[in-house]
Amino acid sequence: MQVQEGEQKYGMAANGKLNSTTLNGKAKDGTATYGGGDDVEMCTNESSVHMNSTDSKSRKSDWIRLNVGGTVFMTTRTTLCKDHKSFLYRLIQDDPDLNTDKDENGAYLIDRDPSYFGPVLNYLRHGKLVINKDLAEEGVLEEAEFYNITNLIKLVKERIRERDAKQNQTYMKNVYRVLQCSEEELTQMVSTMSDGWKFEQLINIGSQYNYGTEDHAEFLCVVSKECPNNLNGQEIEATDRAKVLQQKGSRM
Repeated sequence: MQVQEGEQKYGMAANGKLNSTTLNGKAKDGTATYGGGDDVEMCTNESSVHMNSTDSKSRKSDWIRLNVGGTVFMTTRTTLCKDHKSFLYRLIQDDPDLNTDKDENGAYLIDRDPSYFGPVLNYLRHGKLVINKDLAEEGVLEEAEFYNITNLIKLVKERIRERDAKQNQTYMKNVYRVLQCSEEELTQMVSTMSDGWKFEQLINIGSQYNYGTEDHAEFLCVVSKECPNNLNGQEIEATDRAKVLQQKGSRM
């Protein structure tokens, strides 16, 4: 009798019995009945479970736990590998020079402020610097330098420069002085004006005194100067020269 093609695939003879050499030659009596493929299916399922378990372990290893100052952060290996020169990249490579420890849950222990680690981790995630209002830029800069993330260091320094420039512009104000002087004093007062004082306006107010038949004109001279609003909480005072100028020309 001719053996069917499907039976030859599994090493079966025409009499419906499986040759002893088919299953690794381990049949005890030299023959084994073929039960419709259950053994083959079970073996296939076990292999599939093993592969799924391996894939699951691989996926789990892509997630990294960081215990920063007692607060646990969880992120991906890809995120921490964004900067190959950073401390975090070396950390997850188990660099022997770092001498790092792990907690009972396998999280890497880092003795830093967790509040300022958030902006660092988010920068690695999306490449943008986001700082909460209750955090100081200088604190984020300290962490960026500790973790040795070069681009973040540059970004924070630029943010600090912009902040300082904005504050200096915000706290500048114009200070005005009104000085009263006679016609004879006017020329000298204007020519000796310095230290940032600018002439704004001259007002002729006539004369308060009559000396015989001669009239003595009086003027109000308005000057201004741009000054910081405060410095360390104290009002900026005029310079000594400006005080002398004011005392000399003012009679108000």
